[in-house]
Amino acid sequence: MTDTDAPALVLYSKPGCHLCDDTRALLQALFAQRATDGLAILDVEERDITTDPNLERAFFETIPVVEIGARRLELAVSGPALRRFLDETLGGPNAEMVR
Repeated sequence: MTDTDAPALVLYSKPGCHLCDDTRALLQALFAQRATDGLAILDVEERDITTDPNLERAFFETIPVVEIGARRLELAVSGPALRRFLDETLGGPNAEMVR
């Protein structure tokens, strides 16, 4: 179930990016666990940076990038870092550890 009051999680990626594929799979697993734990989850909106020169300039060297509202995590390839980012942004057991 998606929390309808929250914005979508945006995943900035590009075709052929294996790190982006890994991050997509990590997000699916983390959201499945959050759903099991009764925590907020979001829809994932993927944006291909190669379709927009501004996005490509901004994120070419730092994809995969995840963004929720004004919060952003660049080079989002670590499961623990993604978990802490989600917990800090959406609420969860690791929220206090991110600061």
